[in-house]
Amino acid sequence: MKPETPDRIFSVSEVTGLVKAALEGLAPRLWVEGEISNFHRHSSGHLYFTLKDEKSQLRAVMFRSDARAVAFDLKDGLKVLCRGRLSVYEPRGEYQLYAEAIQPKGKGALQLAFEQLKEKLRAEGLFDPARKRPLPLRPAGIGIVTSPTGAALRDILRVLDRRHARLGILIYPARVQGAGAADEIAEGIRTLGGALGVEVLIVGRGGGSLEDLWAFNEEKVARAIAACPRPVISAVGHEVDFTISDFAADLRAPTPSAAAEMVVETEAAFLERIVHFESTLALRMKYKLRGLAAAAARLTRTRAFPNFRLRLLNAAQRVDDLETRAWKKMKDEERALAGAAASLRLSREKMAAAAGRLLQDALGRWERLSSALDARSPLAILAKGYALVWDPATRRIIRTAAAVRPGAEVAVSFRKGEIDCEVKAVRRAATVESRFKETP
Repeated sequence: MKPETPDRIFSVSEVTGLVKAALEGLAPRLWVEGEISNFHRHSSGHLYFTLKDEKSQLRAVMFRSDARAVAFDLKDGLKVLCRGRLSVYEPRGEYQLYAEAIQPKGKGALQLAFEQLKEKLRAEGLFDPARKRPLPLRPAGIGIVTSPTGAALRDILRVLDRRHARLGILIYPARVQGAGAADEIAEGIRTLGGALGVEVLIVGRGGGSLEDLWAFNEEKVARAIAACPRPVISAVGHEVDFTISDFAADLRAPTPSAAAEMVVETEAAFLERIVHFESTLALRMKYKLRGLAAAAARLTRTRAFPNFRLRLLNAAQRVDDLETRAWKKMKDEERALAGAAASLRLSREKMAAAAGRLLQDALGRWERLSSALDARSPLAILAKGYALVWDPATRRIIRTAAAVRPGAEVAVSFRKGEIDCEVKAVRRAATVESRFKETP
């Protein structure tokens, strides 16, 4: 048989080139739907993965320049839509999709990126309630990170002015949307967080779309908030808007105006809080004194002190009288303070001084009453080393040596414990002074 003579002989490279030209001419741009598998992010920044469905699979690559625009994280099992062009990778003779854009199937890319970052930071404990810090009661200064021309800053300053807040304000001007906004916001948080005199930060902006608010969903902003040494209030958008910053902050405010209200209490509210603390202290004093009075009453029923019952009852009555007078005086001072609050605004320094004096006076009265009750306690006398001698048969206190005879049995009570004794001798003329003089 005569061998066939080919009309033309193609090299492998030429065949691959023909296939490549055919593919590129068939569909210059197309969308492909599939599930990601074998995903790999190269150190160069290029992304390599396979798109597959129930019957087939297609290799795909996305170069670093296009991968930078992908807002969410690619991973195996994620269903996506890829836009790109078909071509052939000539060194291996494999056709593949050169992806230029990727979006998740059935969900927006930004929403998916939001959920992925939220879950990642939650797993790290960045949103743990135990990390949240309370706001200072009366901050001396606040820091604000926001746009210097936005409505959010005007709303915050208007609230502070209306409340006559006498505090220092530091403003870090930052872009709140667009490229580079997240970097400026994070830098502002770090700068004001270490500024002298700043005790709390407000970070936020007015409302907008998910795209407009996206700077506050950036990981670098969330981590800057979590690392800030001062409490941070997130005030982004309107009440229905939620961002990653809201979860990372110590407190979320529904609006920038609400954030300003959280930072500064009105003078009347602050004074009301002082009055509440004073009333609480008075109640605690009252219950403490009642406990002491009950303890004194229990002492009167001790079998070693029958003759002290009347004195202790008188002391208990005295405690009741002192308690009543202290309570009445406290209520009078409370009414006077409330009246003063209705007629004029006290400066923070005067209110603090007034509260301090009231607390010091209350503590002083409590200490004096406690000392008076303690001084009347028979146990306090026994604690100094004295003892009581009494007749166990009649349970009467023996006050003089003449009240006993040799051979009699007596009981001696100390602060802790008792002893039974037999009288060996009675020296009626002896005195305590002569006994101490005889002691070498």
